[in-house]
Amino acid sequence: MKALRLTFGALLLVSGIILTLLPGSILLVISGLVLLSYDWPRARGWLKISQKSMAYGAKKLDRFMLMRKLKKF
Repeated sequence: MKALRLTFGALLLVSGIILTLLPGSILLVISGLVLLSYDWPRARGWLKISQKSMAYGAKKLDRFMLMRKLKKF
């Protein structure tokens, strides 16, 4: 089970990185890191870093959209 989880997690991570460079989704990277974080502590750290950066980006985008909406009035 561990080998299957590591293989599938690595496959998701690599395909997510490739699709992030092309127009794609970062969700594959996150799901790959989640699967890898069960067995690798370093993947847990990468997962925390990516979650923090995604939360920061979402807050920044929300702030930008709110300011844009308020300027119209």
